[in-house]
Amino acid sequence: MFWLKKTVTYCLMPLPAVLALLVGGFLLALSVKHRRLGRFLGFAGIVVLLITSHRQVGWHLLAPLENQYPAIPEFTENTAIPSNLATCQYIVVLGGGHTDMLGLPASSKLSPYALSRLTEAVRLARALPMAKVITLGPGRRGQDTHAHVLATAAISLGIAPDRIIENSLGRDTEGEALALRAIINGAPFALVTSAWHMPRSMGLMRKAGLNPLACPTDFQARANQSFSLNDWLWGIDGLERSSWAIYERLGTLWAKLRGKL
Repeated sequence: MFWLKKTVTYCLMPLPAVLALLVGGFLLALSVKHRRLGRFLGFAGIVVLLITSHRQVGWHLLAPLENQYPAIPEFTENTAIPSNLATCQYIVVLGGGHTDMLGLPASSKLSPYALSRLTEAVRLARALPMAKVITLGPGRRGQDTHAHVLATAAISLGIAPDRIIENSLGRDTEGEALALRAIINGAPFALVTSAWHMPRSMGLMRKAGLNPLACPTDFQARANQSFSLNDWLWGIDGLERSSWAIYERLGTLWAKLRGKL
């Protein structure tokens, strides 16, 4: 079921879908009998690419997800730690991917999403010196787990090793929620993940009987405050935002169909 979900989701992502439409359209266009259908599929692929790679489309698809939970504000000498954050006994960092390339420090192995999540977790850990940091994420056979890479990077950024708990049992967010339940039960904890991933994560955590506080990071739908022509053009970043927005909505739909949300 896990790999079926991953396969179907991958095929519905904008870029694979566009490539399938273009290649399928080209092949059908070679046949006189199916030339009209081939041209239609090719045109549809171009239209989908133009829509999903536009920066405004990406922002508007992703922003509703990111705006559901506010970021934890800066800690200064004149401001107290928010009361709901102060009660957290754990800081949980959801996995975000890494490379197994040799010769790199752990922080450079992390994907941009994982590094952003870890940076926020370290910031919170310094404000909550008694809280444990839980890193999550599986790994490939014979390689370090993602939880271990996150933990190693956290240590290099100043977090004491005895404050870190590694758990690599969950293969996805749903699995991570179940793995967490065995560690922290109902204790309050700070949940750190990308802002666009936070709504689904919070729903899965609460459904598992956990008590999370949303601490989003890695905000991607950040438009300029003033008009910029560049914001109205096409780009890889627009396609990436559209892809994450579609991915999260598909994940939410799948969880709801299975009664997990």
